[in-house]
Parts: sequence; C-alpha cells; structure tokens
Amino acid sequence: MYNSKITGLGYYVPENVVTNDDLSKLMDTNDAWIQERTGIKERRHVVKGDGDTTTTMGVKAAKIAIERSGLDKDEIDFVVFATLSPDYYFPGPGVLVQRDLGLKTVGALDVRNQCSGFVYAISVADQFIKTGMYKNVLVIGSELHSTGLDMTTRGRGVSVIFGDGAGAAVLSREEDTTKGILSTHLHSEGEHAEELALIAPGMGKRWVTDILSEDNPEEDTSYFPHMNGQFVFKNAVVRFSEVINEGLQANGLTASDIDLLVPHQANLRISQFIQQKFKLNDDQVFNNIMKYGNTTAASIPIALTEAWEQGKVKKDDTVVLAAFGSGFTWASAIIKW
Repeated sequence: MYNSKITGLGYYVPENVVTNDDLSKLMDTNDAWIQERTGIKERRHVVKGDGDTTTTMGVKAAKIAIERSGLDKDEIDFVVFATLSPDYYFPGPGVLVQRDLGLKTVGALDVRNQCSGFVYAISVADQFIKTGMYKNVLVIGSELHSTGLDMTTRGRGVSVIFGDGAGAAVLSREEDTTKGILSTHLHSEGEHAEELALIAPGMGKRWVTDILSEDNPEEDTSYFPHMNGQFVFKNAVVRFSEVINEGLQANGLTASDIDLLVPHQANLRISQFIQQKFKLNDDQVFNNIMKYGNTTAASIPIALTEAWEQGKVKKDDTVVLAAFGSGFTWASAIIKW
C-alpha cells in the first residue's frame, strides 16, 4: 500500500480586481453591507477578451504546480478537474487540460461537486495512488463565475460573493504511510439540492422548442445561481464541524493536533465560527476570502497554495482541508505534510 502526498501547488487569479465599491455601481449594495455578511472586500473577475476561461486558468495553475513538483509533464498519469463552470456543457475541461498541457493520452476525469469539488477530487486521486494504479495525478479546481452572475440588485445576495480563479496540486506516491494524505471523508444530502443551485441550463429544465419560442428568456432567473443563504449557513456550520471531527477521530487526533485548517472560502463568518468551535488561534486557520471571494472548487487549492508560499505549511504539520456546498455535499481531508 501507498499514500499520496502533495508534491506541487500552484494558483492563478485574473488581474482584474473588483471591489465592493465597484459592485455598488451595478446594484444596490455597499462595502459595509458586503463585509458584514461575508467578510469579502474584493474579488477577481475575468475581462472579456483577455483569454481567461475555466480551462486556461486551470492550465496556468497546473503549470506552476507541475514545475514545483519537480516532475516533467510526461510523468503525469491522470488528471482530475473539479468545477461547476466548465467551458462547454460537454466535454468537460479535463480533456481540454490534457490537450493544452500537451500531456500523453492519459485519462481525464471531471468532478462536479461544486464547493466540495477539490476535496472530492483529492480523494479520487488519493485512491488511485493508494491502489498503485497511478503514481502522479494532477488535480485542478477552477471556476469562472463572473460571466454567469446576475449583476443587478435582484441577484446581489449571490453575485457579491463569487470570484474567478484556479488552483492545482500534484499528488505523488509516498511509500511512508504515516505521511501524506491520511484519510478523506465525503458526504452528501441531496434532499436540499435546490437550496443552492443553478437550475438551468439542464436537460430536464425545458424543451428546446420552449426556449426558442420564449419571448423574454433573460427574465427566467433559473439561469442564475440561487441560494437560500441562511439555510445554507446553518447547515454549513454543522457539517463543517462534523466532517472535521470525523477526520480527526479516524486518525486518532484531536483539534489540538491541527497545525493548519484550510476551509473552503464560502463565508468568513462560517470560518470564524468553526475556528471558535475548535478553539483554534488565528495562525491555525488560513482565510483569503477577503481578497478573492468564494471561488468554489478553486478556493481550497488557492488558499492552500498561498499558505504554503507564506511558510504556514511546514514538514510534519497536520493540515486539515474541509468544505461544504451545493448538493449539499461536504468533505474533509487529513494530511500529514
């Protein structure tokens, strides 16, 4: 048996910074309102014509991760790409990454678990390596939200939250089973699927003939993300706590053993609640939602990369990744660095 370990990390965000004041020019909102509810000060949005897509951002992050891993791209055995915002309805961006990176004809898998997507993708890669099937797996989380948000007062409850960006990790075989990814824990509760969802486009939403004959399709708000914010928040704080505890207990650990918690950057208030519940100090929790907003599947790899770059992730540290989001899905990963 093997473990997998993260050998390379990278991230990319568009250069275009969108502040809360910028959004106040598009909708009835203000900086204080947004910060009080989310903790977000600014986020990154792509600019039309600059060439950034979900795939290209993922490729840029992946190149950095591969370089830092010390591997040649031809040593990558498999690609796992997590996103809710693919370039195309199909095919998914995994194969586009394989093409754009010039990889061999390796397998490419797309993961559609939204905010939990990166941890789910890490779990898939980890299992492939643990079984000995693959040695080096490229895992990407990338999102392009800004082109699909309702940038009006009607949509402000959702649109002020999300940003664009990508993060990537290379997982490689580790023969020391006391190191690397110790365990992952995945859950779902589809009963609440519609509480945080984008209903259309979807094959079951409507017939093509209905779309072609509709007079004002832009008024159909099912084409914009919907979120029952308070309900999502209440479920998130419960599930975050449960799945972190599950991971700790599975490895004989307690909250005091956590060197760094990297939560999905959904809402700074959620992260602060979890920090207080587990009695962690500010150095034990990494947040960057203030700068980037919620980048869904990209949020954990972006945050983990920044934490590593800042020297907050060190050899032998116990690092915990945790996420909750649409589905509902939630997940955690316990890592011995």
